Amino acid sequence: MNIRYFLASGALLFALANGNSQQAASTMQQQEQAVKEKMLAAQNSLVKNIPFENIGPSIMSGRVVDLAINPDMPSEFYVGYASGGLWYTNNNGTTFTPVMDNAPTQNVGEVTVHWPSNTIWVGTGENNASRSSYAGIGLLKSTDGGKTWKNMGLTDSHHIGRILINPENPDEVVVGAVGHLYSKNEERGVYKTTDGGLTWKKTLYVDDASGIIDIDNDPNNFNLMYASSWEKDRKAWNFEGAGSGSGIYKSTDAGDTWTKLYSFPAGKGVGRIGLAVYDKNTVYAVHDSQFRREEGKKRPQKSDALYKDDFKTMSVAQFLSLDNKRLDNFLKSNGFQEKYRAANVKSIVRQGDAVPADIATYLQTANTQLFDTPVVGAEVYRSNDGGKTWKKTHKGYIDALYYSYGYYFGEINVNPSDKEDIYIYGVPIVKSKDGGKTFTSISAENVHSDHHALWINPKNENHLINGNDGGVNISYDDGANWIKANDPSVGQFYYIQVDNQEPYNVYGGLQDNGVWVAPSNASQDKSWLQRGQYPWEMIMGGDGMQVQVDNRDANIVYTGFQFGSYYRINRETGENKRFDIKHELGETPYRFNWQTPILLSSHNQDILYLGGNKLMRSMNQGDDWVAISPDLTNGGKPGNVAYGTLATVSESPFEFGLIYTGSDDGKVSVTTNGGGDWKDITGTLPKDLWVSRIVASEHKKERVYVTLNGYRWDDFKTYVYVSDNYGETWKDISANIPMSPVNVIVEDPVKDNIVYVGTDNGAYVSLDGGNSYHAFAKAESGDATAPLPAVAVHDMKIQKKANHLLLGTHGRSIYRTDLSAIQNVSLNKTAEIFDIAEVEHSRRWGTSWSNWSDPFEPSTPVSYYTSNAGKYELVVKSTEGKELKRMALNPAAGINQVSYDLTITEKGKKYLEKADSSLNIKKTKNGKYYLPKGTYTVVLDGGGGNTEVATTTLLVD
Repeated sequence: MNIRYFLASGALLFALANGNSQQAASTMQQQEQAVKEKMLAAQNSLVKNIPFENIGPSIMSGRVVDLAINPDMPSEFYVGYASGGLWYTNNNGTTFTPVMDNAPTQNVGEVTVHWPSNTIWVGTGENNASRSSYAGIGLLKSTDGGKTWKNMGLTDSHHIGRILINPENPDEVVVGAVGHLYSKNEERGVYKTTDGGLTWKKTLYVDDASGIIDIDNDPNNFNLMYASSWEKDRKAWNFEGAGSGSGIYKSTDAGDTWTKLYSFPAGKGVGRIGLAVYDKNTVYAVHDSQFRREEGKKRPQKSDALYKDDFKTMSVAQFLSLDNKRLDNFLKSNGFQEKYRAANVKSIVRQGDAVPADIATYLQTANTQLFDTPVVGAEVYRSNDGGKTWKKTHKGYIDALYYSYGYYFGEINVNPSDKEDIYIYGVPIVKSKDGGKTFTSISAENVHSDHHALWINPKNENHLINGNDGGVNISYDDGANWIKANDPSVGQFYYIQVDNQEPYNVYGGLQDNGVWVAPSNASQDKSWLQRGQYPWEMIMGGDGMQVQVDNRDANIVYTGFQFGSYYRINRETGENKRFDIKHELGETPYRFNWQTPILLSSHNQDILYLGGNKLMRSMNQGDDWVAISPDLTNGGKPGNVAYGTLATVSESPFEFGLIYTGSDDGKVSVTTNGGGDWKDITGTLPKDLWVSRIVASEHKKERVYVTLNGYRWDDFKTYVYVSDNYGETWKDISANIPMSPVNVIVEDPVKDNIVYVGTDNGAYVSLDGGNSYHAFAKAESGDATAPLPAVAVHDMKIQKKANHLLLGTHGRSIYRTDLSAIQNVSLNKTAEIFDIAEVEHSRRWGTSWSNWSDPFEPSTPVSYYTSNAGKYELVVKSTEGKELKRMALNPAAGINQVSYDLTITEKGKKYLEKADSSLNIKKTKNGKYYLPKGTYTVVLDGGGGNTEVATTTLLVD
C-alpha cells in the first residue's frame, strides 16, 4: 500500500470543535518515509538538472529564528531562518553562504554550535507557533561545518524549542521539544543524549499538549539549568496560547531530573515563557500572560460619546431615542457606509430589519478578537534565590511589546557581565539597565519589527546581534545604532505575480514585509549601493498579499495586506483607493481570510473578484462592490482567527461568469452564470481540508484542478485532483509526489498534459497529465546543479511571452527557469538538443575596461535530453562541418543544461579564417578566441567520437 495513504494503527486522531468529523495527523513513519521518497525523487527526476535562478529579493530578508555566534571570533556566525535554512558568515554578515541546502528541509527552530569541534545542531521546525511556522523532521547534526547532515532523531517532535550542548563534552546534549503545532502528541518535553544523539532519554514530560519552549543553563555550571513548558492549542479557527501545563522546571544534574517551581504564576492564563540565567542565584523569565487585565476606570458619566459596547445591551426604545447628531458622530467616526446615517439606521431598526446590537456586530472584523483582547501581555519576573521565589520586576503593564500575540515572541537575554542589564523583545526590542524596573526602546529606522533572537558579546557588552522578521542587525553601541546585514535571498512569499511589460515586472506579497515589485531583469548584485536605489520597490506594507495587474495599464495594481485589506494603486500617480467592502446592517459580518483571494477577470479588466465568505464583485475597478453569492463556506467556527472564508477563486478563460471557489474549510463551488446560481461540487473530495488552489483550465473548458492542504491538521498528505466535467467527479492525480502539503498547481500554457505543483517541501512537474511527477530538486549529478533546496513553494506563475516559470517560495524568495526544454522534450527519443537562443555578439567578450578588473566572459545555455546517463560531448561546428570546439559532458538521464562560453580552439580559429579571408579573429585579453558573427551547428555527440545523436543551430549576430 502506498505510504502516503497508509495510516498506522497508532495514528493520532483528534476531533473538530463541532465533533462532526475527524482528520488524522500524519504519523512519524509517514514523515520519515516521505523524506526517503523525496531523496529518491530528486535522484531519479528527469528535470533535476534544470537550473533555477534566484532573482531575489534580499533587502527585506525574512524571519530569523536563531543565531549562533563564535564568541572567540564574533565575525563568524550562523543565522537560522524560519523557513529559509541555515546561513553562515565569517565576514561579519557582509556575505552569507547557505549550509543546509543539501538537507531534507529548510525549516529551522533552533541552532546551537559547539565551536571547538565545529559541531552544528539544528532543531528543525520553527518554535514561534505562527500560522506559517512549518514543522520540521527532528534534529539535524553536522560535524563538518554543514557540508553533510545526519538526522539524529525526534522526528515526530515537529518543532524544537532549544538545544544546549555541554561545552566540556559535545556528546552531552539537552533538547527542548515543543511538539506538534496543530495536534496533540507525546514526542515533546526534555530529551537528553550522552552519546552525541545516538540514543535519547526523555527526562521531562508534562502532557501531550505541553512542550518545552525554552531551556537555559548557568553559564558557569552546565548541571544547573531551567526549562519552561508551554501549553497551547492552535486550530485553523482558534488559538489558545496558554494553559495550566505551562510552567518552569529546574534541574541540578544537567537535565537528568527536573523539579517544578511552584512559586511562578500558574493556571490557565500562563502562556509562553522565555528564560535567561545569569548565575546560580539570578534567573529571569519573560512571560506572555494570558490572564485578563483588571478593568480600567469607567467612562465619565457625562460623556456624550457613544461606544461600540453601548449598543450590545441597548433596547430598541433606547436606540430610537438617541440624539441623531450624537448617533451620526458615532457612525461617521467608525467608518459606516454613507447610506448608514442616523435617520436611515433608525428607520431600519424601527422596521425590525436590524436591532441595536447589529451596530456593534457591524464593526466586527477578523482582527477584532485578535487585537481587542485585554490580556496582561508581556511581564518580566526575576528570582534571586535560584528559582525558589519569583517577583515581577516592574509595576503596571509593558504595553505595545506583545500586543495580543505573545506566542510569536517570548525571549529574554541578560548581559553576561551585568545582571541588571536585560533585553526583551516582541514587536520592538527594548532594554533595561535596572533589572527590569524600566525599559527603553533600542529599535531604529533600519531595524525591522518582530524580534526573535539576540546575542550579547560576552567580551564587549556594547556589541549586539539581533534577528527579526526583517533579517539581521548588528550594533556596536548597545543598540543606539544598527548595521543591516541582509545579504541572503530569504524572502517568505505568500503570492507572486507577473505582468506583460517589456521587460516584465515581478510582484510579490511577503510575510510581514509588504508587497514588492521589480523589473524581471533587475540585477541582484550590490551595484545598487552605488546608484542609490534598490531595484525592488515596496508598494504596500503589512503582511503582503495577492497582486493583480491590469493588462491594459500595468500602473494599475490591486493588492493589499492581511484579512481583506485591499487597494487599487496607480503607480504612476501615486493614488491609492482602499476598497470599502461592508456587509449590510443586520447581516452577519463578512469573514476574510488571512490571505484573501482577489482576481481580475480575464474577460474585462474593470471587473474584480474578491473572496470573503461570500464572493464579492466590482464592475468598476473596486469602486463599488456587491456580493454575488451566498456563503460559499461551511459556515466557520467560533474562535479568534478568521475561518470559514474563501481561500481561492478562478474564472474560466473560456467563458465569463464560469467561476470556481474553494474555502479554507473544505468547500468547492461553481457558478456558470456569474453568480446567479451556485453549486457545491465538493463531492468525494476529502472533507474539511483547506482548498489551497482551484484552477480553471485554459486548454479545456470543462477541466478544473483542485489542491487541498492539511497543514492545519498536521496532516501532511498530498492532495491533488482534476475534473473534466466541471467538478461533477474528481480524479486523484497526486501520483508519486512525496508526502507534503500542496499549495499550488499551475497548468502549462503550451502543452495541456504538463502541470506544475508546489508543496511545502519543493516543486514538481508532470509531463503526462498527473500520472507521474518529476522533482525540481537540488541534484549533485550531471553537468549542472539546480540550486533549488527543499523549501516551501507557495505560488507559481508562468510569464508566457518569456516562457519563464517563477516559483514564489516561503523562505528563499523567487526562483525562475526557462520552460522550453520541458515543453519540447520527447521522452521516446534517445537524445535531443533543444533550440539555442540567438546570441548578440559583443566586442566586450574577453576584455575589461581596466587592468584591475576581470575580463567579461560570455556564455549561453545549451539544453539537451538523454534517456540514459553516460559520456557525451558537445561539438560546435562551422557551416562546412569543421570542428571549432569540443566539450566533454557527463549528463544524468533526463534534461540537462551546459553553459557554453562561446570560445573556439586555435585550430577552429584557423578553419574559420581559412574559409573566410576577411576574418581576423584575435586572441582577447583573457587569452581566448571567441566565435565571430555567423551561423553554427551544435552537435550532441553520443560516443565520444563521430556519433551525432542530435543537432541544432546557433546564431551569433
